Amino acid sequence: MKGDQELQVIVQQEKEPNPTDQDEKNSVSGSQKKVSYSNTYKRWIRIAVYTFFVITGQSVATILGRLYYDNGGNSKWLATVVQPVGFPILLPYYLLSVKTHTTTQRDDKITSLTNRALVYIVLGLLVGAACYLYSIGLLYLPVSTLSLICASQLAFTAFFSYFLNSQKLTPIILNSLILLTISSTLLAFNNEESNSKKVTKGEYVKGFICTVCSSAGFGLLLSLQQLAFRKVLKKQTFSEVMEMIIYVSLVASCVGVVGLFASSEWKTLSNEMKNYKLGKVSYIMNLVWTAVTWQVFSIGGTGLIFELSSLFSNAISALGLPVVPILAVIIFHDKMNGLKVISMILAIWGFTSYVYQQYLDEQNLEKSHGISTIESHDPPEAEWSSVQSK
Repeated sequence: MKGDQELQVIVQQEKEPNPTDQDEKNSVSGSQKKVSYSNTYKRWIRIAVYTFFVITGQSVATILGRLYYDNGGNSKWLATVVQPVGFPILLPYYLLSVKTHTTTQRDDKITSLTNRALVYIVLGLLVGAACYLYSIGLLYLPVSTLSLICASQLAFTAFFSYFLNSQKLTPIILNSLILLTISSTLLAFNNEESNSKKVTKGEYVKGFICTVCSSAGFGLLLSLQQLAFRKVLKKQTFSEVMEMIIYVSLVASCVGVVGLFASSEWKTLSNEMKNYKLGKVSYIMNLVWTAVTWQVFSIGGTGLIFELSSLFSNAISALGLPVVPILAVIIFHDKMNGLKVISMILAIWGFTSYVYQQYLDEQNLEKSHGISTIESHDPPEAEWSSVQSK
């Protein structure tokens, strides 16, 4: 009996948790929670900063591009060159940030230099063409109209991703596509003259078609980038994303420079600078800051791609949709008629539907990961019972 009682006491002591061990576990779990909360907080601060860069960079660059045309600028190819030519600004950001995003794992499959160069050249040519079409649209269309048409880029991204990246066209995505399409189509019937120069109906139609084609080009660009990361580059690390943006911008800048000399527009640049309404210094500063703000937009977009996803980055760029028309009304005194208001409401509705679908996809992805981790890890009680059964 005494032996049995002593055995029971020993068993009970083993079952009772050690206070010091439990305190250590509680302190460790508390510190881990604080670290996770701190990391989450810092991550969302970065996301907020990148979002600010995307919206302000895109809005200011568009306004500066319109100021260039309104004050005597006429070179469409020069307006094309300043969009990608500021990519050297990204080099310090790339060198400083790549240290914080280094990965220890390396792929066994290294992409050949030929395939990598082919990807950069094809995407660079596409960017150069899209930037040129955007410059034509900016020349002939009011800024508010241009920005509303550019919202159709989301629709083109979803359309091309359906064929190239097997993206599912859910009812919510289809609703977004229809709304964005109607929003852009309505503006085709809005023959509005710019305040600084008269635009004929033919020029308005030309600007409208070029802007739609530019939006389609940028939508195709994003889909092709995703395809290249999945099929050719085989990975989407921070360095890969930055290198793609830098080399693609280099090729697009070369396209713009070749077009500038081939069209002989470079011969008129000296007279254009002399006759610029705001003076030579303002002419140079306009071009410099246009290039800088487009690269600020690129930094924000790159950060959002790495922190979240490329689709979310594209959606945030469309979030600046109401900003440019409001600034255009204030700065350029563009008329915000009923057709534009309806187009803006439809575009915002379509954008909201698109973002909501991305939110649902993220939630489903998190749930699937949670289920897979639970199934792949047995609880400690199950592991202990299996050992005992053996």
